Amino acid sequence: MAKRAGSADLPLHGGRVPAWLGTRMTKLGAVITQAIVLEYGRDEMLRRLSNPFWFQSFGAVMGMDWHSSGITTSVIGALKRGLAPLAGELGIHVCGGRGNQSRQTPHELAAIGDRTGVDGAALARASRLVAKVDSAAVQDGFDLYLHGFIVTDDANWVVVQQGMNGDRRQARRYHWLSQGLQSFVDQPHAAIDGTGQGVIVNLTDRRANPARQHMLGVLSDLGPDGIQHQLALLEDRPPLAQASLLHLVMPAHHDVRPENIVTRRLHGNLAAAAERGPQDFAELLLVPGVGARTVRALAQVAEIVHGAPYRFTDPARFSIAHGGKDRHPYPVPLKVYDHTIAVLKAAVHNAKLGHSEELAAMKRLDDQARQLERHATGPTVETLFAWERQASHGYGGRSVFGWEPQPRAFSARGESSGG
Repeated sequence: MAKRAGSADLPLHGGRVPAWLGTRMTKLGAVITQAIVLEYGRDEMLRRLSNPFWFQSFGAVMGMDWHSSGITTSVIGALKRGLAPLAGELGIHVCGGRGNQSRQTPHELAAIGDRTGVDGAALARASRLVAKVDSAAVQDGFDLYLHGFIVTDDANWVVVQQGMNGDRRQARRYHWLSQGLQSFVDQPHAAIDGTGQGVIVNLTDRRANPARQHMLGVLSDLGPDGIQHQLALLEDRPPLAQASLLHLVMPAHHDVRPENIVTRRLHGNLAAAAERGPQDFAELLLVPGVGARTVRALAQVAEIVHGAPYRFTDPARFSIAHGGKDRHPYPVPLKVYDHTIAVLKAAVHNAKLGHSEELAAMKRLDDQARQLERHATGPTVETLFAWERQASHGYGGRSVFGWEPQPRAFSARGESSGG
């Protein structure tokens, strides 16, 4: 039975994803999805999306703000755009979105039902119930403003939706997974992301079943006028205790700090790129403009594709692959980003033709990172960031503030401007 898996603080951030990043997020999100489906199947992709830690890391590796609520909107949007042309091939459909788009979800699901033969009406009902549960049955101070519904041709689905608390400048993300779901009102969530707000009303807790039954009885026996009287009798009773949840704390500070990263995992990524890169990506490294920096990014993308769930407790680490649009931890290195997309596209294309050497190399890169992190050493987080910022102009660094200028001097211990 699906249960809540965790929670996280998500600071509210305004602004829009710039077109130069949004286009790349669409391409990278689509090709990572293809790689996961090829390796593990589309139901595994749904399970990944239902994991709040993986979801946050997925957004970070695509260059979004590593800790903010904007990851939810941008990832759902990128997947909706990127997977639409691949829906017939992958059998995965992304519906909904933010604001008005969320209200179109039932119509989109009905259309998918007409095309694929799944029960679109049942999916639309599920969509409405999920939204109602997280807006009415769970009253935690967050008003829903985003609803993403991802469904396969087998009628399996995952929902990622988000609410905001404007007064606190915080967001909460809710994850649902249809696999094992037996009830929409009895502990149905795969996970809830958000900051603790003290005591909340949670009628989906299994221990609240007597309360749900009592509510129906009050309405049936006493009518609407009897509810006010019953509420008055309940005012002085102690609140229902909440179940203990895993809690991912996404801090309010925008900059990436060393304490946000598990350093041994980072050093494992870097060491694997250095040791396996020349062996498995020799031809890639001979391509003009492509270098060790691209292999370092691929090491983290490989972990997104192959990593075990426990690997995603530090989403900030994945922002090291392609930086962040707001220049944290450093500007997005567009040359590296484009090379990453090109390598993954080629690997997926060849795998479809029966040649899986490139995807196998990505798997070895991830395996090696886990082995090496036990004893690997490397630069401090601050030093790595300093190197990246110095090299940013040569990597095609760009942020919402513009292109990175040419630095006065650059000495990065053998690194070059090649991606």
